Amino acid sequence: MIKQPNDKLVLDVQGLKTCFDDVYVLKGIDFSVRKGEVMAIVGGSGSGKSTLLRSILLLLKPAAGTIRLFGKDFQHCSGEEEIKLRQKWGVMFQHGALFSSLTVLENIAFPLQEYTGLDKGMIAEIALLKLLLVGLPLASAHKYPSELSGGMQKRAAIARALALDPELLFLDEPTAGLDPQGASGLDELVLKLKSMLDLTLVMVTHDLDTLWRVADRVAFLGEGKVLAVGTMKQLSVMEHPLIKAYFSSPRAQAAYQREVAAWNQK
Repeated sequence: MIKQPNDKLVLDVQGLKTCFDDVYVLKGIDFSVRKGEVMAIVGGSGSGKSTLLRSILLLLKPAAGTIRLFGKDFQHCSGEEEIKLRQKWGVMFQHGALFSSLTVLENIAFPLQEYTGLDKGMIAEIALLKLLLVGLPLASAHKYPSELSGGMQKRAAIARALALDPELLFLDEPTAGLDPQGASGLDELVLKLKSMLDLTLVMVTHDLDTLWRVADRVAFLGEGKVLAVGTMKQLSVMEHPLIKAYFSSPRAQAAYQREVAAWNQK
């Protein structure tokens, strides 16, 4: 793969290793994400997808390797630089991670309260705009997360992730647990947000329909490393045993056929 100029890379991971109790889960991860693209991270169960995401965010301390975000070595930033970098991305965790004791609007407002000096009125106004941006109705603003459907909770979590107008958005299993209609709606939302806000996105997912519809490129994890990076068309015909098994399953083939049918209708 041709190395992209540094000014085109939002995220660059090289030689990343992470271990638990002296057992390496990630054994030398190398991949990069270009500005404006949707990069999906996939792999079989236990391949280290969530571990990789948590390592990039430094929620887990890597044993080795470098993580450069927006051209800066994230692991060796000063405290002030780290705070500034963290404000340039947003994260939607797999189960939303919304605060159960706060309303939806209060959840969305939380990052603004923590990282800006805006007054309460302005914070509430921005939070309301983010709520509408992700397609939530006004009536949901003063509800608690437990009063929302699973799909609405995910949208609320995305709204909170967008509170500080990030350039980079991380999504962990965004469509997990949703019915086909809800998953399709979230795919459409991701594409809409990417276009409207000029976002770069990194998503961990096992949803094959999402991979075909949303991802510009896909990084396939296996054996503790990135085995391949490419488009879905490229990966789906690769001969590596793990990659071939993943994309030749009945579910994968069904997703492919749905995508072909969609292409033919265009």
